[in-house]
Amino acid sequence: MNTFSTHFFNCLFMSLAFTYSFTNSEAQISFLALGDSYTIGESVSEEDRWPNQLARALNVKGIKCQKPTIIATTGWRTDDLAHAIRQADLTSDFQLVSLLIGVNNQYQGKSVEQYEKEFRELLVTAVKLAGGRPQRVFVVSIPDYGFTPFGKAKQTTITNELNKFNEVNKRISQNAGVAWYHITDISREGLNDPELVASDGLHPSGKMYGLWVQRMLEGVYDQLK
Repeated sequence: MNTFSTHFFNCLFMSLAFTYSFTNSEAQISFLALGDSYTIGESVSEEDRWPNQLARALNVKGIKCQKPTIIATTGWRTDDLAHAIRQADLTSDFQLVSLLIGVNNQYQGKSVEQYEKEFRELLVTAVKLAGGRPQRVFVVSIPDYGFTPFGKAKQTTITNELNKFNEVNKRISQNAGVAWYHITDISREGLNDPELVASDGLHPSGKMYGLWVQRMLEGVYDQLK
């Protein structure tokens, strides 16, 4: 067998092996979720966190997904998350990585310009953690807490400011070839349906997180296929 043939069949074997690893019933997708209170699921049970709901939904659709690794804490800004990722010393072989961050930048009065710089750096990190594959990363838009009992008094200001933050993360994501899922409109139903807001009057309930998962499920499924 000549050198070209050997190289061809080696590449073919590697491709088939890669495909098998994602289609055999024993393979499991490793999922890393990066964020803040919305990702850690403040005021909801662990099973109601949206990354956990998404993992279960993927399993139902035939993609075996491990329990998500979550790096997120209530109150984190972009810089807090970046620091936590460095401290976590994560490997760079996650097969799915999500990023949802920015509400605390807005809430704490940080500039959109600072957010843009730090979000871009976080997205680069997320892609590295996905083994350098942007097609295995997705960004979730920032929810609008102006449509909760906590935020309704300043709804117009909150909405206008969060629109600017979401414009930034959408643009950066699309320029990087990363999927971007819009769930902000769902969060704006919080005052119309009290069941969409957690008992703290601020964060989403498990029901709302379920609606987010419905919105992003087919897209994430296609990413993994």
